[in-house]
Amino acid sequence: MAEADIDDLIEIIEKESNLEDIPTILPMMPVRDVVVFTDMLLPLFVGRKKSIRAVEESIEYDRYIFLSVQKDSDLERPTDKDVYTVGTIGRIQKMIKLPDGRIKALVQGIAKARVLEYVKKKPFFKVELEFLEENDPKELNIEDEALMRNVKEASEKLLALKGDFSGDVGDLLSHIESMGKLADLVASNLNLKVEDAQVLLEITDSKKRLKKVNDFLARELDLSTVQAKIQTNVRDEISRNQRDFFLREQVKAIHRELGDSDDKIAELKEFRKKIKKCKMPKDCEKEAQKQVKRLEQMHSDSSEASVIRTYLDCIVELPWTKSTKDFLDIPKSQKVLDENHLGLNKVKERILEYLSVRKLNPKKKGQIICFVGPPGVGKTSLGQAIAKAMKRKFHRLSLGGIRDEAEIRGHRRTYIGSMPGRILQGLRQCNTNNPVFMLDEIDKLGNDFRGDPSSALLEALDPEQNFAFSDHFLNMPFDLSNVLFILTANVSDTIPSALLDRMEIIRITGYTRQEKKQIAKTHLMPRKLRDNGLIRRSIHVSPGAMESIIADYTLEAGVRGLERNLDTICRKIARKIAEGKKGKFSITKQNLTKYLGPPQYISELDQEESQVGLATGLAWTEVGGEQLYIEVSLYQGKGELLVTGQIGDVMQESARAALTYTKSHADALGIKKDDLDNNDIHIHVPAGAIPKDGPSAGIAIATALVSAFTNQKINNKVGMTGEISLRGRVLPIGGLKEKALGALRAGIEHIIIPEKNRKDLYDMPKVLKRKIKFTCVKDIKQVLEIAMEGKVGKKG
Repeated sequence: MAEADIDDLIEIIEKESNLEDIPTILPMMPVRDVVVFTDMLLPLFVGRKKSIRAVEESIEYDRYIFLSVQKDSDLERPTDKDVYTVGTIGRIQKMIKLPDGRIKALVQGIAKARVLEYVKKKPFFKVELEFLEENDPKELNIEDEALMRNVKEASEKLLALKGDFSGDVGDLLSHIESMGKLADLVASNLNLKVEDAQVLLEITDSKKRLKKVNDFLARELDLSTVQAKIQTNVRDEISRNQRDFFLREQVKAIHRELGDSDDKIAELKEFRKKIKKCKMPKDCEKEAQKQVKRLEQMHSDSSEASVIRTYLDCIVELPWTKSTKDFLDIPKSQKVLDENHLGLNKVKERILEYLSVRKLNPKKKGQIICFVGPPGVGKTSLGQAIAKAMKRKFHRLSLGGIRDEAEIRGHRRTYIGSMPGRILQGLRQCNTNNPVFMLDEIDKLGNDFRGDPSSALLEALDPEQNFAFSDHFLNMPFDLSNVLFILTANVSDTIPSALLDRMEIIRITGYTRQEKKQIAKTHLMPRKLRDNGLIRRSIHVSPGAMESIIADYTLEAGVRGLERNLDTICRKIARKIAEGKKGKFSITKQNLTKYLGPPQYISELDQEESQVGLATGLAWTEVGGEQLYIEVSLYQGKGELLVTGQIGDVMQESARAALTYTKSHADALGIKKDDLDNNDIHIHVPAGAIPKDGPSAGIAIATALVSAFTNQKINNKVGMTGEISLRGRVLPIGGLKEKALGALRAGIEHIIIPEKNRKDLYDMPKVLKRKIKFTCVKDIKQVLEIAMEGKVGKKG
């Protein structure tokens, strides 16, 4: 300490402050980690906005400010309850604004005070204070003088042990004649905890306070004596280059002498305790204990110690042996599934079969189930229902757009900020090793230079491999065989073949209008009423209005659009109620346009009547089945073929095959050779902005061609799907159930399908079989006879 600083302190201590000059209402600044005592000079860096405003406001109060310590130093925005009521009135001696907006202030402690009332809390604290009078004896007796001398001598010894004692410090201590000032001076220079320092500050009896300081000083002196002994013993054993190791040994020795443990020792002890509690495999436990030993030898602040600490946190938080008990009551599980989903009988049957097998053989390896279907049919909610039925925890991971293999398998620990893969993170969150784990949008996985996530998923999903899944971050095997993986996809074509081979595909095609109506009544409408705060309101949606919403305002396989429309209706009713309108709200087919506007989906083109050269095909899309109109027009030319409507290569080849069949069988079909040679043929598939492809429109194109050349109308209530060969054979197609549902939505009454698709009628919903007539054909001639009512071959 410089001579000038000692002189300043002596001057401050000897100077008595006039409390009458200090206002009783002052701005208050909460401080962290330090208790300010009277006569204490303290530099403060002020960075919080509230504190900066308080410092600026102190200028209006002759630079006086009330300083009180926070109870929790981690709080960035303390309230009045987070700050001690007893503090110190300080005066700002110097103040400098720094370039980063902070303020550096030199503050002198003036007097103790207690908060009576908070005058203002925003934008800074302003408080009304009462001064705490110091009970300092005017005359010292022998006991008081002995106490003061003991404190002074102990302070000099402590400074001597630390190598900080000088003659100036001795002069400073000798000038102090007040017990209170001596107590405050010594307390401000001891490394006391905030709680202990606050206790000293609140003691107004100077003799009691000095005795308390003497106790703290004696403990610190003993500690420093032991420290000096340790330094002497350790100094001979280590070199200058091992300074970090020396400091760690010092800390260990100190804690051995004191009989307590520091944060690091407690942390290591906690890690070892958790590792044993985890009951992980022996090899894994051995590796974990090895990492704990490495951490023990490192400095706490080193970057590698941080990596190991993160790694150990991950290991001990993984559910190595934690699992939830399966609920395998099959009737009750079926009831849960029926309550959450309408229809989907095949899916429910497969789930109940899985639960039955688990009940009879709990150790059987699980099959990977993949739900494939259009958006909005309930794939994700089915996974949640399975978890609910089994009373397992549920975790969902969306794979859409993931391109980095490390997202699945984790990052290696050599990288800064590395972490385990998303699968282990999910298990860590669930805190159980047998959750229902849903991998959403498996068909939208990507890959690039960072690796192929689908290949990384093979090990996680394959029942023959996942009992020892290796995550790059964990770098030890983890058993995933108890996890029930459920995958979802909109299409199965884009799922990598290696993954597809390990899955059991369950197709969810969509819902009929009757099913949608029932879903809206039992599930969607109650939920929307609850979400919009209308649960106790009198609201009624008529059956006709619900049918109109389904038919005229949505065109989808699922119910997502239906849910949005019901939400729109509920929002509009909520607004009316919020504006004060009362009574019963009834939604009918007649007033539906007031809520949803005009119908959004009207039957395409001229479906009202049968026409020449217009056939109705059926197409499969990612959002379900749709009707596909094929138009054929003839105009004078040289027999050339023009195909429009943004159709793909496969569909263009179907058009050429259909034309070849038509030309080669012109006589049997009643088509003149001159008509074929002197007319150009234009095949158009409407909705030209939408790309279309696939072979299943072959028989529809052939039918439209024959109709155009023979001038025979095609029955508009007949839909057809099937691939055509050059010999006129009708070949099988896929997605029949989706196409049939789309045909039902479009009002088609009769569907022509290939004979080899007869097997698909077995799983067809009964409502479809009841409302649509299915005819299986082997040859295009059968198609023409049905579609054109047996008039083929007769020129009209």
